[in-house]
Amino acid sequence: MEAAQVLALVEQIIEEHKNIIQGLKTLDQVANDAGAIQALDKAQEDFVPERLIDRQQGVRRWQESLEAIERGIEAHFDREETSLLPAVEEYGDEAQLSSLRGWLAEHAELRERLSKLKIDVAELTAAETHHVVWHGKAWGIRVYMNHTLKLFDRHAQEEHKLLLAMKQGLQERVKR
Repeated sequence: MEAAQVLALVEQIIEEHKNIIQGLKTLDQVANDAGAIQALDKAQEDFVPERLIDRQQGVRRWQESLEAIERGIEAHFDREETSLLPAVEEYGDEAQLSSLRGWLAEHAELRERLSKLKIDVAELTAAETHHVVWHGKAWGIRVYMNHTLKLFDRHAQEEHKLLLAMKQGLQERVKR
């Protein structure tokens, strides 16, 4: 891969980080605030459990949003693992490569968290339990989602620093 192609890849991944975090923040807002949907077109209902008139319909919409975000994140992770890693091996330095390998290792934990959220939300969708039990589960999902968002945000910010350093180095190479 040429330096210009790697530069384009780095810029694409930087932009994807912004979109992923915005999508997760929006999903969190759907779970917390009224009318907070921006990036996810179909999730228009609130996921604040006591505000849901039709709790199953609200959860299904939230589940669809989560699945859309997961597909985007999986494509992003795949791009980092299959394209960015070889580019950093070729154009980055040892510190950058070491950092990237550490962040790529975090992908497994982040994937697990998304899988757990999907399972928990699916169980909530199927639950025909007493409203008190249902609300307790829903609030637990919200807390877990909030923590997951914070982990993704930290992960993306740290990767972002590496990408900006790579971008600067690549821009200098392309100019030569």
